Amino acid sequence: MTVRDEIETRLREALVPVALHVSDDSHLHAGHAGAREGGQSHFSVDIVSSRFEGLTRLARHRLVNEALAAQLKGPIHALAIKARAPGEA
Repeated sequence: MTVRDEIETRLREALVPVALHVSDDSHLHAGHAGAREGGQSHFSVDIVSSRFEGLTRLARHRLVNEALAAQLKGPIHALAIKARAPGEA
């Protein structure tokens, strides 16, 4: 299982999103501090979940980070998060 697949699986289990897109952006950071050989260190997440209803941006990011706590200690060096509730642009 790739790191991208792990991210997607954990977010689906924890936040039950209605939409989820995870992209591996590691190739954009080759040679950058924290970049791992072979990639799989820099990711972007675009997630829509009803769990985000009424929460601040910071609270939404905390939920994502909690779901990915193990990966953030290991293979993930950088994570860009776009977290929205259903109906938000």
